[in-house]
Amino acid sequence: MGRPSRALLSRTIIARAALEVVDESGAEGLTMRALAERLGVKAASLYNHVAGKDELLDALAELVNEEIDLTPLADADWHAGVGAYARGYRRVFLRHPNTIALLARRRVEADLQLRGYDALLGTLARAGLAPADAAEAAAALDYLVLGSALETFAAGFTRAPAGYRPGFPALATSLEAAAERGGGPSGLDERGFELALGLLLNGLRAGLPG
Repeated sequence: MGRPSRALLSRTIIARAALEVVDESGAEGLTMRALAERLGVKAASLYNHVAGKDELLDALAELVNEEIDLTPLADADWHAGVGAYARGYRRVFLRHPNTIALLARRRVEADLQLRGYDALLGTLARAGLAPADAAEAAAALDYLVLGSALETFAAGFTRAPAGYRPGFPALATSLEAAAERGGGPSGLDERGFELALGLLLNGLRAGLPG
């Protein structure tokens, strides 16, 4: 099978290939050379569609944010809507955890990123939060979602819970109790996320006027 011609390339096709590279090889695996090899073209061909790595990351951000469902933010019950949005937002980055290192500390310029933040802040404003409080709440939600997608608390403890007991009895007891609740390491991570999300949303609701 021959190499695809330059005409078969587009910004979207290149972004999808970049996402595949990052999902498979991590952030460090995304180079223009690796991307060109995946697409079966010469690296120079990519520059007809993306000016460089920075524009490529903008396209990648658009693609990932396309998967985030904003419709829950239109829910008349803002508490339920923001909760559903946060869970969906987290699921996207659980599917693409390697993108966090590329996207979390760079400029927010992709249109879908901006639209997502605007929708979230609009929902928080309708709920009654002052603009500065809404910005802080959005930041807190970002920390919670992206941090929980990037890190697994439970999987870091590789011994059986009883193996920690001689030197770390409180840790052993808590891990044993968590294991009894089921779901394995991912179950503990999910419950931890839900606890933090509930505390955040309930705290915001408690602080609303009236």
